[in-house]
Amino acid sequence: MAVLRILKYGDKLLRKKTKQVSYQDIKNKLPLILKDMYDTMEFAKGIGLSANQVGLDMQLAIISYKENTKHYNFVIINPVIVSLDGEIYGDEGCLSFPGFFIKVKRYENVVVRAINENGLPVEIKATGLLARAFQHEIDDLNGVLFIDHLPLRLK
Repeated sequence: MAVLRILKYGDKLLRKKTKQVSYQDIKNKLPLILKDMYDTMEFAKGIGLSANQVGLDMQLAIISYKENTKHYNFVIINPVIVSLDGEIYGDEGCLSFPGFFIKVKRYENVVVRAINENGLPVEIKATGLLARAFQHEIDDLNGVLFIDHLPLRLK
């Protein structure tokens, strides 16, 4: 088990838009990257982790989501949100801001297009907490932090 260091608020890499990657260029090292990212996320008790949070400049994020008795793991490479619907406020935290939670306005329903861990294009429809997690991680990959969604008067 390799638990990586999670970058904290203030690190410049968190504010940088990450680079798109070619699956062919990363496929050989992807299994180890993903294992380390999952180990790190689970150790930190998170549900999502973007590559830049562990110092990697690439458009890659993972989400591990449990609903009732089902458990879903998502790997998204070069993700793009193609549809958003239904604004809603909800509590949100971030592993780069340990112990800090705020109410953030997000969309209740999203559709995400990405490449999965097998190099295949996927389209994922998500609602509720899962939709929130996709939006959060994709924001992270674009250098947008969850605190950026606070009203100006609270920043």
